[in-house]
Amino acid sequence: QVQLVESGGGLVRAGGSLRLSCAASGRTFRTYAMGWFRQAPGKERDFVATINPSGDTTLYADSVKDRFTISRDKNTVSLQMNSLKPEDTAVYYCAADFTVFTTPRSIHYWGQGTQVTVSS
Repeated sequence: QVQLVESGGGLVRAGGSLRLSCAASGRTFRTYAMGWFRQAPGKERDFVATINPSGDTTLYADSVKDRFTISRDKNTVSLQMNSLKPEDTAVYYCAADFTVFTTPRSIHYWGQGTQVTVSS
């Protein structure tokens, strides 16, 4: 069993930065791939980024590539978000699964979500 708790969301102006963190509990954290999805009002939950258990493989959505960076250390996975745009506004969810992922359909564990709002 893995429990995920996000933090770090908030309100920022376009062009600014935020860093999201996801603290994971459970002895098997290091065996899970971790990642982030986001969901804007009225839209589907979209893939943002994922990182494999050893931390040497990452995948990003095209919309965030070169702006966002995912990393992991001990029991925390982080998402550094730079050059934020209004279209990045969404609830961001931390996720854990047995392998790297790009779809929300098979995710085993979810966090509760944290709001990110980017003003223009």
